[in-house]
Amino acid sequence: MKVKNLNVSSIKTKQKIKSTFAELMYEKKELTNITVTELAKRAEITRASFYTHYDSIYDVAQDIQNETLEVLIKNVKDIKSIADFDNYLDQVFAYLKDNEAMYHLILSSDEPLLFANQLNILINKTISQFFNYSHQKEEYFKLVFYADGCISLVIKYFRNESEYNLDEICIRLKEMFKIIFNNDDKR
Repeated sequence: MKVKNLNVSSIKTKQKIKSTFAELMYEKKELTNITVTELAKRAEITRASFYTHYDSIYDVAQDIQNETLEVLIKNVKDIKSIADFDNYLDQVFAYLKDNEAMYHLILSSDEPLLFANQLNILINKTISQFFNYSHQKEEYFKLVFYADGCISLVIKYFRNESEYNLDEICIRLKEMFKIIFNNDDKR
């Protein structure tokens, strides 16, 4: 990110760039098919304005990814119980709902698999820390099973391949967390 001191105008421009990027991802399906010229024209900004905020199209994708990961790791350290985990999921799903239009566009492209892998690592790390896992096979299997399921359900939702809405997915993930990890909760 190039601009250090974001004023209201810069924040609006960055949002416009990100939302236009999401539209183009939906249409083009691959990051390599999007150009700065096309994005700037669609967003009704100059190329210079784009380059004030980003060095490339890849930086826009990275910014969206970093923003998402930041939201996901923001309150992880505060998880001390299953109730805390429920609250954490509520916060994550509130963010997804607030940015639903953008994620529908981006996750319908062919690019989310790399991002899903990073999310998987984050979820595994979060749950491992919560239970102080020692990486035994059964524990690891539970982690992978839950993380893959979470990511798959959310991506399917944003690709319009799910019969559940975000609220229902959040509720089901909380229920599954308790079922899968209930015997491990020593708190």
